[in-house]
Amino acid sequence: MNIPAEHQTIMPYLILQGAAKFIDFTKVVFGASETNTKSIREDGSIMHAEVTLNGSTIMVTDEITDWAKQTSHLFVYVPNADETYQKALENGAVPLMGLSDQDYGRTCGVTDPFGNVWWITSVK
Repeated sequence: MNIPAEHQTIMPYLILQGAAKFIDFTKVVFGASETNTKSIREDGSIMHAEVTLNGSTIMVTDEITDWAKQTSHLFVYVPNADETYQKALENGAVPLMGLSDQDYGRTCGVTDPFGNVWWITSVK
């Protein structure tokens, strides 16, 4: 099977209000990097962009009339769930599930300012 080297077999594709701000949120909170030059529509909205978090790609676009907002639930492993949770809250996320220790790791949940739910977990 041939897929681009920087892509994975399955990747989320989010249709958002404020894709550029979502990209900034992922950079600040999760240390993501923008890995694909943005394709911009004539009105200045994002037609297509990609960010990568530790080798996993998320594709995003701004919503348009034919493609309504479609958010997602995303599970992400991070080095330190406590620090990431705090960064998320400082950058406009709202708590969904507070920090707790579970058999699978230190975990929590937030809803970002764009409507996506992030399940954040670190494993010791």
